[in-house]
Amino acid sequence: MAAPLTVAVGGLGAIGLPVARALDAGIHGLELVAVSARDRDKAARNMADFAKPVPVLGLAELAGRAQIVVECAPAAVFAELAEAAVEAGRTLVTVSCGALLDRMDLVERARATGARIVIPTGALLGLDAVRAAAEGTIHSVRMVTRKPPGSLAGAPYLTERNIELVGLTEARKVFEGTAREGARGFPANVNVAAALSLAGIGPDRTRLEIWADPAQTRNSHRIVVEADAARFELSIENVPSEENPRTGKLTPLSVIATLRGLTAPLRVGT
Repeated sequence: MAAPLTVAVGGLGAIGLPVARALDAGIHGLELVAVSARDRDKAARNMADFAKPVPVLGLAELAGRAQIVVECAPAAVFAELAEAAVEAGRTLVTVSCGALLDRMDLVERARATGARIVIPTGALLGLDAVRAAAEGTIHSVRMVTRKPPGSLAGAPYLTERNIELVGLTEARKVFEGTAREGARGFPANVNVAAALSLAGIGPDRTRLEIWADPAQTRNSHRIVVEADAARFELSIENVPSEENPRTGKLTPLSVIATLRGLTAPLRVGT
């Protein structure tokens, strides 16, 4: 039997901690060997009930310890972790695909080092259909995101324009533009739009609207794709994480499913 692939998880927040727990509980063919977190003492406490607690390292150190590096950290530190993983020729599983849009040089570098960059479906759905349609011709992709106002708090786009959402009583469109612009303005909120754009026609042709809606209790996304092969609409409502309302509960589950698919004898979907 082949030795398990070693895995390190960067970030132990609303996404990374459930992923680390799942690895500790056991995913066939994978072994958790390290984690990274800003608060190392808290990370140690979070691992107190793990069957096998692992070392807490710096972000850039993870690539030296594991074959697969899972990035679940804030977008601001994406480059520190991603550059080290790509240079070391590792498999990088990243949820900060919005940050990746401004670092597509890492994709070219991965060709040279033998690294792979894997983007989980995350809080979205239908990326298989979009990827398949992109093998033909896609004419347009449009995404409309609606979120509770509190989950958008602190977004750079809103802060720079002094857009205040406290006390909002009705739905308000706070952004309309490209997926690239949306990823820059809302780095903690619309990684889903970045993933959609990379699966389809790119971040500059994928259109995005973001609405702050006080009637919403979930993060909802509606996608319309017009292509030669098909026209399809996708709609999903994600339950926000209690720890971080900017993140849906589905996101860590998607990362776990992606990791299982790396070693599973049966893989379903494109």
